[in-house]
Amino acid sequence: MIPDRIAGPLVSFVGAGPGDPELLTLRAMQRLQQADIVLHDALGTGDILALLPSSIRRIDVGKRAGRHAMPQEDIDRLLVRLARPGRRIVRLKGGDPSLFGRLDEELNALRAAGIACEIVPGITAATAAAAAAGISLTSRGKARRVQFVTGHTRDGEPFDPVASGLDASDVTSVIYMARAAAAPIRDGLLRAGWSAASSVLVVAAASQPGELHIRTSLNRLENAVATLPADAPLVLILGTAVTTGKPQRFAVAGAVHATRLQDRELNSQANA
Repeated sequence: MIPDRIAGPLVSFVGAGPGDPELLTLRAMQRLQQADIVLHDALGTGDILALLPSSIRRIDVGKRAGRHAMPQEDIDRLLVRLARPGRRIVRLKGGDPSLFGRLDEELNALRAAGIACEIVPGITAATAAAAAAGISLTSRGKARRVQFVTGHTRDGEPFDPVASGLDASDVTSVIYMARAAAAPIRDGLLRAGWSAASSVLVVAAASQPGELHIRTSLNRLENAVATLPADAPLVLILGTAVTTGKPQRFAVAGAVHATRLQDRELNSQANA
């Protein structure tokens, strides 16, 4: 699809990446600067929106933990309504639009209305977190595949790490929206026979000024996650890649907060 040749309305689903504007693709920035209206997520888009001309209208449709600016069905209808007069709309989504962003629902609504759309991929949190920590998600002969799993469940259903495939031995698992799933991940993997000392890498706000990482053990996972700022987006990485890699224990912009985290982690080890 070549959007410049489209005469009618167009909605571009643009991946914002993990939040650092320098990690945007050239096409993503191009679409943002050409937009009439930008509908944006809540997390990881603030620094990017600050780069846009003031003439571009911005609408916050983001979802935060337990708080939604707008229900998903209303977002679907709003996209159609705003695009119909022939506007160029950007739907700015954190990370990559195709991963855990309910892209299919918004695409279906637009296609049913006969409105053209395109997808501009972005850097997803999994690769941003691995890059920030300085590890590889794969390891020859040891971590042969990578899987992305959401820790978010529908209607309060319990998260089952074994059913999600997290107990496989030759896979690196990256769990998105993992804050509420920390305890079920720990309990389920311990029941599946994992060692309590198994390494887990927790990365919060990857690529952003408040970035934090903690390498912790499976039995301390819930405590490590609880120590992080409540509004920081985070992912968990577990598997052979974390065990064999050597991630930096902390790589942060907020040194004071890092010291507090480090002290708390060391204290938990002393009391174990």
